[in-house]
Amino acid sequence: MLKIGIVGLPNVGKSTLFNALTKASVPAENYPFCTIDPSVGVVGVPDARLGALAQFSGTATIIPAAIEFVDIAGLVKGAAEGEGLGNQFLANIRETDAILQVVRFFDDTDVHHVEGAVEPYKDIEIINMELALADGEQVRKRRDKLVRDIKTGSKDAAAEDAALAKIEQAFMAGKLALHAGLTADEKKLVQSLNLLTMKPILYALNKKSGGHNLDEVNDGRAERAYELIETLGSRYVFVDAATERELNDVADTDRDSFRQELGVSGDGLADLIQGAYDTLGLISFFTTGIQETRAWTILRESTAPVAGAAIHNDFKDKFIRAEVIEWDKLLELGSYAAAREKGLVRVEGKEYIVQDGDVIVFLHA
Repeated sequence: MLKIGIVGLPNVGKSTLFNALTKASVPAENYPFCTIDPSVGVVGVPDARLGALAQFSGTATIIPAAIEFVDIAGLVKGAAEGEGLGNQFLANIRETDAILQVVRFFDDTDVHHVEGAVEPYKDIEIINMELALADGEQVRKRRDKLVRDIKTGSKDAAAEDAALAKIEQAFMAGKLALHAGLTADEKKLVQSLNLLTMKPILYALNKKSGGHNLDEVNDGRAERAYELIETLGSRYVFVDAATERELNDVADTDRDSFRQELGVSGDGLADLIQGAYDTLGLISFFTTGIQETRAWTILRESTAPVAGAAIHNDFKDKFIRAEVIEWDKLLELGSYAAAREKGLVRVEGKEYIVQDGDVIVFLHA
């Protein structure tokens, strides 16, 4: 299951967003270090296609794709040296696949900002610097350990050291390890370090209903944040964590009107989850039948056998072929029989690249 760590400075809305995502109850008070131990919640990925397929199949059970979110306590400047319990929290982030960095994007004198002033691009730089400093220490320790093996003539050790040297150069240039220009082979060599700055980052710009949101005040702060995120090669989504948290207590049928009353456009959580998928290069395919309709998460550009492995390893190792049809074409025709009659259920082999929204039946030995 995909695991995403929610990070940011104290008091930017991390735990509130976590609550909104998971409908869990973790502390979300207005003071630093409210969250001491990471809280974990599994979130079903909203996907209207899943319900439509379930209705088509008369399914007894619907299982959405899932993301595990980990709410990690606020980082502060100096976290890499242990400030604010920083070392402990940074270790928690290492266990995740990606980082969701929550950034405060509103002015409110009643909500304390740990740095004294709201300047999103500086907040992003502080968090990324702490991640890089922590990684820099990891890289230094690893290179020290490699010295003996390099002296004995180990080519693997020399290659790993060269890759780590590239990462150190990136840090000195103010870049993240993700942008160190490593080859695919070099990434494999350093994979065991589980570097924080090798993880993709999605930025959640947290707005406030009825507040002074930075994308509306036109004083340059929003633009500076957008520019930095673009420079980092990352994506951002807008979210109103407090409003989304309140929506947990509102009936599904009333949520759209509630958002309109508060002037909140769109479903912030759905946008956030889709942003996470896009950032990580993920797509969903479906299996559907009377017993179960299910969404499965795979990397974009995955072949059919690799997609099959999401269901069971045997589906990859013993793959014979896959029967594939686009979800909307299946619904349009009304039955597998009609789809087969029109030749729209395709038989695909090992080289087929699975597409987002494919409905697949795997045949294996």
